[in-house]
Amino acid sequence: MLVLGIESSCDETGIALYDTEKGLLSHHLHSQIAMHAEYGGVVPELASRDHIRRVLPLTEACLKDANQTLADIDAIAYTEGPGLAGALLVGASIANALGFALGKPVIPVHHLEGHLLSPLLATPRPEFPFVALLVSGGHSQLMAVRGVGKYELLGETVDDAAGEAFDKTAKLLGLPYPGGPALSKLAEQGDPKRFTLPRPMLHSGDLDFSFSGLKTAVLTLVKQQAELTEQTKADIARAFQEAIVEVLVKKSVAALKQTGMKQIVVAGGVGANKQLRNQLDEAAAKRKLSVFYPPLAFCTDNGAMIAFAGAQRLQFANHDYRFMIKPRWDLSSLPAA
Repeated sequence: MLVLGIESSCDETGIALYDTEKGLLSHHLHSQIAMHAEYGGVVPELASRDHIRRVLPLTEACLKDANQTLADIDAIAYTEGPGLAGALLVGASIANALGFALGKPVIPVHHLEGHLLSPLLATPRPEFPFVALLVSGGHSQLMAVRGVGKYELLGETVDDAAGEAFDKTAKLLGLPYPGGPALSKLAEQGDPKRFTLPRPMLHSGDLDFSFSGLKTAVLTLVKQQAELTEQTKADIARAFQEAIVEVLVKKSVAALKQTGMKQIVVAGGVGANKQLRNQLDEAAAKRKLSVFYPPLAFCTDNGAMIAFAGAQRLQFANHDYRFMIKPRWDLSSLPAA
């Protein structure tokens, strides 16, 4: 079965073709970073309009790369939610219009399920069950994953998500949009011993996170500096990253201990962070645990994860082309595949 995946939940248009026998055949991604940089963040209306411009040309490029035609597609998967309403509507309407025109079924996909399953696109790949650490600009969660659609929330952020904290801290340091990757790069030049920042909820006794207070601590530290030199910015960035990574790693290890599982997968944009990967690898090696990551290209939003998740849910395909979007959508409401 050949599945076309369409991702349009926020500011990246992702298209991919996944074959249930041959694997991922092709994928294309257009990022709107340059367009939104002028505004310092995502402008929903501009995002929606850009998705309209990009979906069909990217689809044509994917088909050409895979030496396939529209007639070869067996099903079309699209992101139904969560995400920006206008952006979701673009992907949903185009997917259902294509499905109707081609007489092919369409499959609504939960965006977070796409992220959770994206490490299965890597080699080597984890086997069920595993703990998933989902860390992005909008989500920070630890999940017990026992199969497709079999998800148990173990802990989540009570305020800012990890990626959101990265972006807000970067803005405090005067770094360009998108702030998270810029802060991570700057932190590589920082002295880890110069400043120490709090580790929120590190000893809370549960698996929840809190990053809003860490951002406030950075603001206080910035105001205390007589001069905010580039080296001082790098040192603050390093202290922030040290704090957030320590919390993520220790909570992840605690989740494995609590569930008795031996594998953890990391998904979401923050999963590309080098320090997080290094420290998780070290912690896992000490405890004889396994860590899996999606390919770097699939850490952020992408069409490949939607095509793959759709391929796992072919039995839920919609044949009548009536659709809705779900800007807010509880992952635990999904049926098991």
